[in-house]
Amino acid sequence: MSDKTAIVVGAGILGMATARALALKGYKVTILEKSQQSLGASIRNFGMLWPIGQPDGHLYDRAIRSREIWKEYLKNANIPFDPCGSLHLAYDNEEQNVVEELYEHFLKSQRPVALLSPESIQKKFNGINGENLKSGLYSSDETIIDPREGIKHLPTYLKNYYNIDIVWGTAVTNVTTNTVWSFKTKYNADIICICSGADFETLYPSKFKELPITKTKLQMMRFVPNDKNYRIGTSVCGGLSLLHYKSFTASKSLDILKAKIESELPEYLKYGIHVMVSQNDKGELTVGDSHEYGLDFEPFDNQFINDLVLKYLRKLMHIEDWTLQQSWNGVYPKMTNGDTDLFLKVEPGVYIINGIGGNGMTLSFGFAEEAVAKI
Repeated sequence: MSDKTAIVVGAGILGMATARALALKGYKVTILEKSQQSLGASIRNFGMLWPIGQPDGHLYDRAIRSREIWKEYLKNANIPFDPCGSLHLAYDNEEQNVVEELYEHFLKSQRPVALLSPESIQKKFNGINGENLKSGLYSSDETIIDPREGIKHLPTYLKNYYNIDIVWGTAVTNVTTNTVWSFKTKYNADIICICSGADFETLYPSKFKELPITKTKLQMMRFVPNDKNYRIGTSVCGGLSLLHYKSFTASKSLDILKAKIESELPEYLKYGIHVMVSQNDKGELTVGDSHEYGLDFEPFDNQFINDLVLKYLRKLMHIEDWTLQQSWNGVYPKMTNGDTDLFLKVEPGVYIINGIGGNGMTLSFGFAEEAVAKI
């Protein structure tokens, strides 16, 4: 047994990824989680492993590495996943110009992409609205899982394969070098990593206020198709999503598309809406999402935002035979200075690993390995 010990605060995807990376480095790891199970942003997302959204170079490589780790876990734990790729649809000239430029760019980067005609799209995939459809950018890099199932079974996998323990229902109230307190209970370790999302504000409030960091609220919905055999065959996105991911800034025509959307759909930009659909192994369809920024939010879903999402979705998909099952919101921290993550030593042996924004599923495993390598 290792004589090096580590405590990770937080059992979301980034916390569990960090615990895995520490175990590989020879630490005996314990995760402390305030809830009785993982309930945060890690289970409130599309379940998309989404390399296409990451720019060429370090972040794309991190996404591919994270996907490799996910698949290793999912295969060993016998959890379904779907390497169905992604499809970005173009319905006007501005969107088509961006899609074509991205295709050329990604092709030069040796990414697995294809530029599909409307006829090919209609033949290969189900439920796509063919009216005014001009083309689509398909990428085979992307994989879909059900995040609720993937996160639920990950603690057992970490215990069986890496001897990582999780102590549930343990709210951390204070952290100092080598020591974590949960009220009167004391935990000692050589290394402490705080991976508690926006909750690290309560442990290091002054540090949180100093950092260029905010919180993001998203809204999402889940539908079930009336036909139990219905499969789209890929994850679907529209023109709004072309404005959302950093990798798409490689298109010279993106500013023209943005100006058009600003003029025609200002409310979508106001609420950070970009519309996507993923489908899990049970056939359930996750739809979203929005992005509101601030330090505090109302706890309620805004039906106005969901209505905007569905209005735009009808441009992309035939959804008449989908039945709404659930709607929810989630909150995660995001850097405001353009950084894609936060790795911070706040005192000897204590590190904050955070700030990965809405890319937790896509980047956490790779980012955790990189962060732990610095410790």
